Amino acid sequence: MSESQVWDDVDDYFTTLLSPSDDTLVAALRDSDAAGLPPINVAPNQGKLLQLLAQIQGARRILEIGTLGGYSTIWLGRALPADGRLITFEYDATHAEVARGNLARAGLDKIAEVRVGPALESLPKLADENPEPFDLVFIDADKVNNPHYVEWAIKLTRPGSLIIVDNVVRGGAVTDAGSTDPSVRGTRAALELIAAHPKLSGTAVQTVGTKGYDGFALARVLP
Repeated sequence: MSESQVWDDVDDYFTTLLSPSDDTLVAALRDSDAAGLPPINVAPNQGKLLQLLAQIQGARRILEIGTLGGYSTIWLGRALPADGRLITFEYDATHAEVARGNLARAGLDKIAEVRVGPALESLPKLADENPEPFDLVFIDADKVNNPHYVEWAIKLTRPGSLIIVDNVVRGGAVTDAGSTDPSVRGTRAALELIAAHPKLSGTAVQTVGTKGYDGFALARVLP
């Protein structure tokens, strides 16, 4: 049995036992696929992890950078109380419409708002609204801008908030200090920012599974 098959089998076992899907989540993936969205959503057990982290945080306000079809947004939105709020940024208008449909089906359209456009244009506009601090920020968009997203996350959170950055391993290339790949360089810059910033305490974890070899970074905002 190949190594990747073992990873898949273990993920299937964990997902079936601990993160079972439902009609809403299945439909979100189905509609995303039918609309031609790339199959780069988080795995179900990773979605459940996001939900648990939000619940552990007692999150009432969540910011997501990178919506895609709203699959991770559903997991996060389900962690919020009835009066909670989730704002998610999506660059592609077609992706955003798919996500809005998926969120409406999940009964989260009153809680979750999808904003369309480049996140680095949307984030200053959000800051101008002087919103209440976000309790959790999930960053899963273009990797070249990861350090900018982390900087904005710090500005829009409070002490005790949690920042999650997805896809930080880059197939192992994250260790290559001489890489010319913009995604690797952006990821390294974000990790170095987390390591050096006086208001952040963080770590990063490697993962394997149905999404292959990857990982994520976690950072807590300090006083």
